[in-house]
Amino acid sequence: MTESVNSILARLKRLAKEAGLPGIEESTSYGNLALKVGGKSFVAVKDDETVVISIPIDHKEHLLTMAPDIYFQTNHYVGWPHLPVRIAAIGDDELKQRLIDAWTYRAPKKLISAYRA
Repeated sequence: MTESVNSILARLKRLAKEAGLPGIEESTSYGNLALKVGGKSFVAVKDDETVVISIPIDHKEHLLTMAPDIYFQTNHYVGWPHLPVRIAAIGDDELKQRLIDAWTYRAPKKLISAYRA
């Protein structure tokens, strides 16, 4: 069973709010619903099975190895700082941590400092 794109976005927004991430705006990225910070997308809903998180390229392999049932790579994302996530396979605690990491990767430095204070 798959979630609707809107319910996935609602889950992402709820977890971002629970994490206390400031400066988030609902928007689109390449035609997909997304959450942005400082005008930059940090997570986008690709379809009703997949979200794409922003992540430093050198962190991707760790997640792919750690949980290949959750994280995967397609040719489209090789060499880019984005990683697809199987939304039905990831629990809220882990997804919240990935949102914090993605937000921190994309947020302006002043906002990150305020968040960590």
